[in-house]
Amino acid sequence: MEVGESNYALLSSPYDSFMQKHLQHYGYFTGRSEVVKKYGFVPSKPQLITHSSDSDSSSSDEEQGPPHRRRSPHEHSEYKGRPLITDPKTAFRQNRLRCGLYLRSQNDESSFEPRWPTEIEVLPESRVRHIDVQPKQPELFNKPNPKDHMPYVRSADEDNGRTVFNYNPETCGYYMRSRIGGNRDGCRQAAVKIRDSDDTTVLFESRFESGNLMKAVQVGEFEYELYLRYDLYTKRNTQWFYFRLQNTQANKRYRFTIVNFFKSSSLYSNGMRPLMYSVHDAENNKIGWRRWGEEIVYYRNNLTAPDNPSANMYSLTWTCKFPNDNDTYYFAHCYPYTYSDLQDYLNGIQGDRVKSQYCKQKVLCRSLAGNFVYMLTITSPPALSPVPEQQLKKGVVISARVHPGETNSSWMMKGLLDFLLSDSADAKLLRDTFVFKIIPMLNPDGVIVGNYRCSLSGRDLNRNYKTILKDAYPSIWHTREMIKRFMTEIELVLYCDFHGHSRKQNVFIYGCENKHLPKERLKERIFPAMFGKNDISKFSYDSCRFKVQKSKEGTGRVVMWSMGIKNSYTLEATFCGSTQSEQAGHQFTTRDFESIGYHFLDSLLDYSDPDPTAS
Repeated sequence: MEVGESNYALLSSPYDSFMQKHLQHYGYFTGRSEVVKKYGFVPSKPQLITHSSDSDSSSSDEEQGPPHRRRSPHEHSEYKGRPLITDPKTAFRQNRLRCGLYLRSQNDESSFEPRWPTEIEVLPESRVRHIDVQPKQPELFNKPNPKDHMPYVRSADEDNGRTVFNYNPETCGYYMRSRIGGNRDGCRQAAVKIRDSDDTTVLFESRFESGNLMKAVQVGEFEYELYLRYDLYTKRNTQWFYFRLQNTQANKRYRFTIVNFFKSSSLYSNGMRPLMYSVHDAENNKIGWRRWGEEIVYYRNNLTAPDNPSANMYSLTWTCKFPNDNDTYYFAHCYPYTYSDLQDYLNGIQGDRVKSQYCKQKVLCRSLAGNFVYMLTITSPPALSPVPEQQLKKGVVISARVHPGETNSSWMMKGLLDFLLSDSADAKLLRDTFVFKIIPMLNPDGVIVGNYRCSLSGRDLNRNYKTILKDAYPSIWHTREMIKRFMTEIELVLYCDFHGHSRKQNVFIYGCENKHLPKERLKERIFPAMFGKNDISKFSYDSCRFKVQKSKEGTGRVVMWSMGIKNSYTLEATFCGSTQSEQAGHQFTTRDFESIGYHFLDSLLDYSDPDPTAS
């Protein structure tokens, strides 16, 4: 199909065909185990509908307890004025909007709280918050040493080591329903109890937003082997990690080894360090996240993959000393940015009298778990825009966080929004020239539960932009349909989806070239080339690629290009740092990621400048 053709056909894959039948025949599952009865939704006979239905019959999505049971405050957190619709044909107990897009301000406060699958335990604690403070000195790449120790995984044998934390959600294999606060039975004891003041056991925890530690095994006094939870309803996808530690001792050398990675290579072999956060240092010294650890090695270990006995798993090991006694620490793969962080940010925009004039927030759809997928429309209102009526604005669509573990994409999005909503002359010119449609978090469910790649469907959303399954992939389906409508109203000049990359350094772009239209060829490379000139310390044009591979046909970039958007891109930013210019050897901070969003807009201005000598 040539670029420019708008009659893009939505092709159903074998998986789509399977899912259609799966959804249509909901009610005939055989696996009604105790876990389904406890956590899931068992339909009554009138709900066993075998034909496709799009009924608007209203019902609450909150769990129904036994008669006369006093309901918890969370169970009363309904969406006022917006009936929540249970689609009988789908196994995904979701909340469908009765009337499409509506203003974010029409929701009550409780509706902004994260909704969790009902089998997930969530700590009844105050939300985890971190300060965002930049390091005073550049954080340099770690220098790998081939002599560094690569521990053998001892906990593979259950007789070796002592399990000090164990939390593996009991699921029925697929998503059923959600509620605010997760499991209504609360949290069980997942970590060991400290015996006395001489007990040096580290207390681990991850049952908070975006946390994902599954198990910790003590194999030495100060040595622990860690297992990450796989993406929910899958047996794969471990890369992101985020967990808490307490009862550590200052100036003791600890070793932590995460033992269940799947990828054969990693940026940890090329200078990347884990991130560490000290609550004491944040509160008393205004120190935020910092790169931490020594003797960092990423290597193949002696474990076999759960879905392929012939394949090995990989370990990441590091040693470190903690600066304080009686402190609370966090480790993370990248700077966390949660669904609640996004809510706070959007609330700030909405509460700003000036910014709210040209940034309109709506709910594009709800996710499988009923969390909001927001869409921002940013442009100068007609009364404030100096652009003549005959000079029509052009459209730009930007999205992020389709892969929940790629938190750097949210920091890039924050930098873009900060600049676009600022009072600078360039920001005003951008708002006068373009209509921006921005979806800052495509996969809120995955972000909330701590997934790395998938949604609660157990699938990679960025391989399903061709989908016809509105109920299985709501954010993807609604995004694509929104773009199709937008293209009938305006000339859409650019689409870009923000991502993080786990194996390559720097910042770069994936685009789409059309070999069948010689006159159009190479035009898709102009914007990336301008980006490279504007951000020479981070952007690598040499790392950009423009081939359309068959395995990428379901990505947002390729599908939007096939719909006729010539400049259709994936913007990738490393989790590590730069090898470019004066910033070579420096690991990225949140400010570095935010600056990428600024340079993206700066390059867009250059690209749209009618004066060919301007850039």
